[in-house]
Amino acid sequence: MTKEVKSVTKSEKPWRPITTKCCSVEDSVILGINFGRKSGTSELMSKNIAPLPSFRRLAYSGHLSNLSSCSSQRINEDLAQSFGPDLIDFQLSELKVITQNFCRSYLLGAGGFGKVHKGYVDENFKSGLKAQAVAVKHLDIEGLQGHREWLSEVIFLGQLRHKNLVKLIGYCCEDEKRLLVYEFMPKGSLENHLFKRLSLSMPWGTRLKIAIGAAKGLAFLHGAETPVIYRDFKTSNILLDSDFTAKLSDFGLAKMGPEGSDTHVTTRVMGTYGYAAPEYVSTGHLTTKSDVYSFGVVLLELLTGRRSMEKSRPKGEQHLVDWTMPYLSSSRKLRYIIDPRLGGQYSVKGAKYMAQLALQCVSLNPKDRPKMPMVVQTLEGLQNHKDMAIACGLWPPPNTKTSRVNGNSAKGRGYCKPSPVAPVRKT
Repeated sequence: MTKEVKSVTKSEKPWRPITTKCCSVEDSVILGINFGRKSGTSELMSKNIAPLPSFRRLAYSGHLSNLSSCSSQRINEDLAQSFGPDLIDFQLSELKVITQNFCRSYLLGAGGFGKVHKGYVDENFKSGLKAQAVAVKHLDIEGLQGHREWLSEVIFLGQLRHKNLVKLIGYCCEDEKRLLVYEFMPKGSLENHLFKRLSLSMPWGTRLKIAIGAAKGLAFLHGAETPVIYRDFKTSNILLDSDFTAKLSDFGLAKMGPEGSDTHVTTRVMGTYGYAAPEYVSTGHLTTKSDVYSFGVVLLELLTGRRSMEKSRPKGEQHLVDWTMPYLSSSRKLRYIIDPRLGGQYSVKGAKYMAQLALQCVSLNPKDRPKMPMVVQTLEGLQNHKDMAIACGLWPPPNTKTSRVNGNSAKGRGYCKPSPVAPVRKT
């Protein structure tokens, strides 16, 4: 995923999908992506765009019950013709070898899709595959969306190439078995670092680096000629490389954005509660601004160290967006909600700018949310702020007296006064 690839030339014809014989038109979802450059698109959007494959046809059923009418051989033929050597067609027996028969000690995690195991391949294992560690994701055959999401991942990640998207190495489609093989991400997910490792705290600079990388991944998706809407942006889908480079994973819910005069895509509501944009939840209208809202929620998680939804907290603090809203526009109040595990070691100015950006991203009016290139630009500018808060410890809740803490004034304990912050530009 780190290599740049050239963009589509004008001589290449856009792919126009037709359904395969294995799926009925009524039950199929057809994905087509034209990754040509937009006129006036920024450099961020125009580089690292994958060349358009010469697809013959790709369609897939939305229900596992239809798999019996579509043979794995036919699916493999379509995928092989579409992607050629760019994706490796693994045999199930090969994946059992590299994961020690899906050994429990190799288990990395499990989710709605199924279990993920670590595997190892050497330079002699398969032609065209270098020696490396991989992650093998196994479809839960009982899942309602399993086959749909599996093929969506293959189609999107088979085309998309960017340093902030996880690399899909290959796939396995054998009888009713559905598996995916990715590059291994040694640092795991952002969710694990923020919420599940109680003894460790991510430094401010690392949080900012992750936010920038994830923003670039979304900006790349939104910058295609036909934008790709990620639809499931959250901390568990942001994976981290050995140097904490953020890469977006899990494209099972991704959708093509609106084309022509259309302003949105209408689809049934799917995703994760707490991250989904309110207008999408209420109407099913999906746009790239839906992703921007989800990104704003993740920014709040990075700032506060709290999850988007926490039922165990008091009623007024369960929904992160609602709880943080009164604090985000005030330099004086923001300090109350900063993640205490940072121990005061964060850029005061940087935190204020990030809070203002998050506030814009989670605006109830989608038109008021910034576009992702502007989000990237704003976050990159925060790397220049070297001012660090000098105090450790918790600020008292805003409804208590803050003039003195344990008999000493806040100023006497070294709490720094927040600096004024310039507003973040909108697009």
